[in-house]
Amino acid sequence: MPYYRRVGAIPRKRHTQFRSPEGSLYAEELMGVEGFSSDSALLYHRFLPTAIVDAEVVEDHRGPLTPNHPLMPRHFRTQDLKSEERTEVDAVTGRRTLFGNSDLTIAFAIATAPSPLYRNAVGDELIYVQTGAATIETIYGVLEVTDGDYVVLPTSTTYRVLPHGETRLYVIEATGHVGPPKRYLSTKGQFLEHSPYCERDQRGPDEPLFVEGTDVPVLVRHRAGLTRFTYANHPFDVVGWDGCLYPWAFNIRDFEPITGRVHQPPPVHQTFEGPNFVVCSFCPRKVDYHPLALPVPYNHANVDSDELMFYVGGDYEARKGSGIGLGSLSLHPSGFTHGPQPGAAEAAIGVDYFDETAVMIDTFRPLELGEAAGGCEDPAYAWSWSGRGPDR
Repeated sequence: MPYYRRVGAIPRKRHTQFRSPEGSLYAEELMGVEGFSSDSALLYHRFLPTAIVDAEVVEDHRGPLTPNHPLMPRHFRTQDLKSEERTEVDAVTGRRTLFGNSDLTIAFAIATAPSPLYRNAVGDELIYVQTGAATIETIYGVLEVTDGDYVVLPTSTTYRVLPHGETRLYVIEATGHVGPPKRYLSTKGQFLEHSPYCERDQRGPDEPLFVEGTDVPVLVRHRAGLTRFTYANHPFDVVGWDGCLYPWAFNIRDFEPITGRVHQPPPVHQTFEGPNFVVCSFCPRKVDYHPLALPVPYNHANVDSDELMFYVGGDYEARKGSGIGLGSLSLHPSGFTHGPQPGAAEAAIGVDYFDETAVMIDTFRPLELGEAAGGCEDPAYAWSWSGRGPDR
């Protein structure tokens, strides 16, 4: 939960007259979640944020999802995903669907060009910057992001992404809200002492962003599909805002791992929670210090969830020799027991430090496969524990 921020010019009292130097009233916009009974932000616009002059249907190229059937553990190589044939690919329309279910869509974009103005009105977005850097312009102001950054974009935030060269983005589009686990927060929303990150690690916009323009298109994802609105004036006309609802970022390197005498389960790595899913960060860390410890994970069955691991740095000890590399995604579904590569447990005895970075998503509904998954799958992965394929 982001803490209270005040950016730019605002009046002393909410919902009172606030005028420009020329004497015209600024237009208030209250952004609030859960029917205005939870977090909100109050923004002040130079022009009416409601003034549209056109609306048109846009075809959604997201594509269908395919069940993981027959049920199999799978390995996908995002490093084998190529930029589309378009000479310029952006972080919004260039997203390629990897996985999804009724709670979230997981996509990947190799962005090289500025995106259109975009608003996701279905749910929050969580973007992980695998490589590269970008400027994210929003109605709240600007975020500068780089490799290792998580970026939380609240529902209905209008934004665009301006990459600085090729930037690879792992995108989670939720159907609800994404934030820190509730167990990390006090009843009043402050990060508690046992939290692996805190307010000092978060970055939000520091000043308003003003962009002039008329008849400005904004692509909007909503519950019925995609619509392109044309606004009479540019949405980036905010002179100030305050509240606890805004886009924010923090870097995975600022996550402080929790360790123990014996192997710790995935919940100690939890970083975010969303509707029927969680996100965990596996970071470089000292590992188990019991004299008989086995540092790599035990074989385990996530009986209620699918486990999707994105390998983004270092050398992942548990699956060494399975074909997993940087940029790989492993999908271990509910109904399949998975664990370390044969020989990994013995090889890890006496190791006191793991140099690995990975982003894990656990979903509590089965993940289905999108069009991009089929284009980068390693068909041999399912047999990597036995060393032999199906007898056909």
